[in-house]
Amino acid sequence: MSGVIVTDPPKAELKDVDALAGFGVATVSEAMGRTGLLGPGIRPVQQGVRVAGTAVTVIGWPGDNLMIHAAVEQCGEGDILVVTTTSPCTDGLFGELFATALRQRGVRGVVLNTGIRDTQELRDMGFAAWSRAVSSQGTVKATGGSVNVPIAIDGQMINPGDVILADDDGVVVVPRQRARETVEKSEAREAKEAATRAAFIDGQLGLDRYGLRETLQRLGVEYRTYEEYTEHEERTK
Repeated sequence: MSGVIVTDPPKAELKDVDALAGFGVATVSEAMGRTGLLGPGIRPVQQGVRVAGTAVTVIGWPGDNLMIHAAVEQCGEGDILVVTTTSPCTDGLFGELFATALRQRGVRGVVLNTGIRDTQELRDMGFAAWSRAVSSQGTVKATGGSVNVPIAIDGQMINPGDVILADDDGVVVVPRQRARETVEKSEAREAKEAATRAAFIDGQLGLDRYGLRETLQRLGVEYRTYEEYTEHEERTK
């Protein structure tokens, strides 16, 4: 497998990246029309951490972390390393030594469509990581791949420089061209949710706030007392 290392891809504005870090993954995905989510198989190795950064993408060979070594050189302040392979791989391609090198370069975290290891060490050093699997299985460094090219994870296209937002709920990708728009839509969604939260605290029901009683009626869902329900069940036996 030959490949290419792209050294200067355009990136989302850091001010927009940092603004998106103020919202949860669920909020941002909803703000984009329920798009951008990586699948539920990508899970955090820590809890209570949210990071956002610009994607440095890697595609390599299963069981081979050569291209992660190549990608470290292309990483800088505010980035998140995003790694996938040409076919499914759960080997531990990434560990504490990589994290040490990346942290020195200002990288905010890593998202792996593969396995990860040294998870306790990563938690101890405070380096944020999300992965497909946890595995102690080691790797080789023998096959070429690419850095900073478009990749796909769980059907989501990730371009270098896109915004990656990750928290306890998972990972979402925001195309760099939509970063500012998504900040504004996320702000509007949070304001709407704040108003709904206040209404729920005051005792309003979602059935009434969202007009769902009419939906239930349209779908033919009936209200019955317990006596009416049991009599109906007896008659239909």
